[in-house]
Amino acid sequence: MAKIDFDTEITAINGENHTMRDYEGKVLLIVNVASECGFTSQYKGLEALYQQYKDRGLVVLGFPCNQFGGQEPGTEDAIAKFCELKFGVTFPMHAKVDVNGVQTHPLFQQLKADATGVLGTEAIKWNFTKFLVRRDGEIVDRYASATTPEALTKEIEPLLG
Repeated sequence: MAKIDFDTEITAINGENHTMRDYEGKVLLIVNVASECGFTSQYKGLEALYQQYKDRGLVVLGFPCNQFGGQEPGTEDAIAKFCELKFGVTFPMHAKVDVNGVQTHPLFQQLKADATGVLGTEAIKWNFTKFLVRRDGEIVDRYASATTPEALTKEIEPLLG
C-alpha cells in the first residue's frame, strides 16, 4: 500500500489552512461525513472512538461532503454547530470537500487510489466511508458506510501499539 502525502493541504472547518503534517505520527481514521444522512448517527461512535483512543495516538478526521443526495447542505459554521450540539464532536472537522469527480480533494484522490472499494472501484459510494491510516501514512484499508465505528476497534488497536 502507498502512503498519504503529509504535505497535502487541508482546511479546518473554521477556515484555517493546514497540512496533513499536523497528523503525522498518528493513527488516522478519515471519514467523509454528512449531517442529514441515514448514517449521521455514526458521529456518536466516531467521537467515542476518538475519546477512547486519542491519548494513544488515534485521530478521527471528519470531512463533510455534499455529493451524496445533498445530505450536507449547510455552511461550515452550521456543520460545526450541528456536530458539537447534537453529537458532542471534538475530533477535528474540516471544510466541505468533494470526494469524487473532477474537484476531488487531493487527500481523497490518494485514499481512493490506494484503498479501492468493492471490485477495485475507486469512487466513494456514499457518506461515512472510512479510511484507516497507519502512523507512517500507509493506508491500511477502506470501510463501507455500513461499517460502524465500533466495528473498527479490532483494526485500530494493533496500530496504536
